[in-house]
Amino acid sequence: MTSQPASDGIFESFRRAEMLIARKRPLDALQALVPVLESQPDSVSVQLLAGRAYLNSAQLERAEAAFARVVDLDPADHYARFALGKALHRQGRLAEAHAQLKMAAAMDPRPEYQEALGEVRARMAFRDPETGIPDENH
Repeated sequence: MTSQPASDGIFESFRRAEMLIARKRPLDALQALVPVLESQPDSVSVQLLAGRAYLNSAQLERAEAAFARVVDLDPADHYARFALGKALHRQGRLAEAHAQLKMAAAMDPRPEYQEALGEVRARMAFRDPETGIPDENH
């Protein structure tokens, strides 16, 4: 009797994490991803999946790091830029979010990219220019 190669186990862990994210169970997905992240830290697909799980579980700094890693590995990945922009937006880092979302929308003008960019622009428009604090009157 032979055991499965380690790569089969990694693939199964990845597929399980995908399924768990689809079922809105990001913390369980992250647990399933541990061996995958350890064995393939420079895989774009692994970092994207981890980033989604972090974003969906409000681990915004970790999401930011995962999506930034994807952008480092593949600067043309428009989804990674979109997701990085979303993570930055949720942290209140509007100028940084705007830059990423603008680039994502330029690369691929999907409606969700355009909508996220418009939302950040609207929030930026209603900030006090001196303090950067949102204007409560708007």
